[in-house]
Amino acid sequence: MSTVGGGANSGITVLRAARIFDGEEFRSSGSPVVILEGAKISGVGCAADLPNGQDVVDFAGAALIPGLVDPHVHLAFDASSDPVASLAGLDNDAVRAAMRIAARTALRSGITTVRDLGDRDYLSLALRGAADLPTIVAAGPPITSVNGHCHFLGGEVAAGSPAELRSAVRAHAERGVDVIKIMASGGTMTPGSSQERAQFTREALHAAIAEAHLHGIPVTAHAHGLGSVLDAVDAGADGLEHVTFWSAEGVDVPGHELVERIVSQRVALGATAGVLPRLAEVMPAAVSRRMPQIIANFAAMYAAGATIVAGTDAGIGPYKPHDVLPYARHRLAAFGMDPTAILRSMTSIAARVCGLGHRKGRLKPGYDADVVVVRGDPLADLSALHRVEAVYSRGVRVDPEN
Repeated sequence: MSTVGGGANSGITVLRAARIFDGEEFRSSGSPVVILEGAKISGVGCAADLPNGQDVVDFAGAALIPGLVDPHVHLAFDASSDPVASLAGLDNDAVRAAMRIAARTALRSGITTVRDLGDRDYLSLALRGAADLPTIVAAGPPITSVNGHCHFLGGEVAAGSPAELRSAVRAHAERGVDVIKIMASGGTMTPGSSQERAQFTREALHAAIAEAHLHGIPVTAHAHGLGSVLDAVDAGADGLEHVTFWSAEGVDVPGHELVERIVSQRVALGATAGVLPRLAEVMPAAVSRRMPQIIANFAAMYAAGATIVAGTDAGIGPYKPHDVLPYARHRLAAFGMDPTAILRSMTSIAARVCGLGHRKGRLKPGYDADVVVVRGDPLADLSALHRVEAVYSRGVRVDPEN
């Protein structure tokens, strides 16, 4: 453990609990502690290693885990029964205020980092760095076809024009986005679009992704149908969202060769998992009917070695509020993940998918001081994720009331 000096007024906070999950493994011996110095973690070890006189915040019987990371949220959507209509009725000042509330809801639940994969007018970019909000990775308006999925967010381009797609990516890069979100297929929320149909040609997708990579920006593609998944993988997408293999009648089964390519190219799969149990029945019927095969496909891809994160799609309906990520544990378990793998998926792996694996998702010296205290033992019972006792975001304890 790092040597630490100082006392109550040194800017150092020592957290002690019964056990620690450090983003990779659990430890429970020796009264484990995490030492926060300013906005960073300066040490992880045992209480016996602390200097004499060091003040300690003791969370008896609890566990310390890294701040959770949700790689797919929409802060501009209010998790109502019609979030698109709600958004359309607000001016940008009101949307920004609502986005702050959504982000604070996530933070209070232990989600200290979110990746916003679709807003209006780049509003999420202005929220980055706010001291009272989670760390925000921002995509701005998703790039979509004319009248395509989520066109109402403002990212429309001609579907068959590689030049227009390159131009759209450059415009996003000039605004300073952290990631490009592109709608490779249609989606449930947009009348007139179909999940099973591709929205762009493979050549256009390739042009967009190549342009983004030229600017050093990763790309994740919203892709439901088999054709759109194939096109996005061929074009070099860094990530895929949903990946349901949706067809007009049901769900396709990805071939062995495609799964091997997803694994070998290290394409991150966002399962958009996480639903409030009491509201699961309000999910669209077409989604619920297909869910068993979707789960089976993800289980097969996970068994083959695919990188899978929850990426909840928070905000798109009442069954997906902005603090829904802890409920994704049920779906990830159905994919075949054990509790340790689930926690890795929600912390260190999700941080890496968001491009923040060098400073988020771990309890490790030098990393951001994002720590969640949960009552109980999450290794034995992951429902501990719902029993949040304290949240520290970049070294500051979050007020649970605001």
